[in-house]
Amino acid sequence: MISQQYRFHGHASVRYVLNKGKQARSKELSLKCVSNQRRRKSRMAVVVSKKVLKRAVDRNRTRRRIYEQLRLRLAKFRQVVDLVVIVYQPIDQLSPNQLGEQLDKLLVKLDVIS
Repeated sequence: MISQQYRFHGHASVRYVLNKGKQARSKELSLKCVSNQRRRKSRMAVVVSKKVLKRAVDRNRTRRRIYEQLRLRLAKFRQVVDLVVIVYQPIDQLSPNQLGEQLDKLLVKLDVIS
């Protein structure tokens, strides 16, 4: 799980990233990203809708899996960014390696990691 200091606090910042951010999308996930020079550490949020997964247990498990993969890649970030991950389809069938590869592709597309 990712530390509290790397998460968003409040809805206004998340709304800003969703409106102004660059987007990279795969079949299951979408990443939106905005560079933030005012902060020392990157912030992240994961959005899983009730339309995607009905049960809160499943939504929370999906959120934790994505936060863990982002935590492992945090040292590779080239700049301080605000990042929002939106889940469009269930990712239960993906192994941690497959999920990590998918996130890597999207992060490279957004030029967050090299």
